[in-house]
Amino acid sequence: MSSKERDPKVTHKIMSAIPSKDTEPELMLRKALWKEDLRYRVNYKKLPGKPDIVFTKYHVVVFCDGDYWHGHNWAIRGLGSLEEELAGYSDFWRKKILRNIERDREVNEELKSQGWTVIRIWESDIRKNVVDCVNMIKDVLTAAGMIR
Repeated sequence: MSSKERDPKVTHKIMSAIPSKDTEPELMLRKALWKEDLRYRVNYKKLPGKPDIVFTKYHVVVFCDGDYWHGHNWAIRGLGSLEEELAGYSDFWRKKILRNIERDREVNEELKSQGWTVIRIWESDIRKNVVDCVNMIKDVLTAAGMIR
C-alpha cells in the first residue's frame, strides 16, 4: 500500500457510517413537501427498493439518490463521465457503484410494471434548489390527480 492509499478497513468504517435513510437531503425534501401540505409515507418497505417518499394513493414514489452511491459524483466533480470517475476507484467500490446503478434500473422497471411513477432526485439537486425539486414532484402529482 502506497502512502497515498488508505487502509481498506478505515475506508469501510467511514463508508458504513453514512446513513441509508433519513439523510440530510431527504429530510430537506420531506420538510419542504410537508410545508406544501403534501402528505406521504417514508421508507416504504412494501415496495421494491424501499422508496424514500411514497404517495400511496397516487402511485408515485420518490428516491433521494446520493451522488456518490448512485453514480452521479462524476458530474458534481466536473468530470467527463462516470467511467472517468470510476477509474480512480478500487475494484470493490467500482463494482459496488455499478451494481447500485443497475439495481436502480431494476427497481425502476419493477415499480413501473406495477403501475408506479418513479421520481429519482440527486442529493446535489436537493441541496442546490429544494424548491425546484418540490415543484417537479408537484407537477407529477398534479398529473396523477392529487393536486388541482
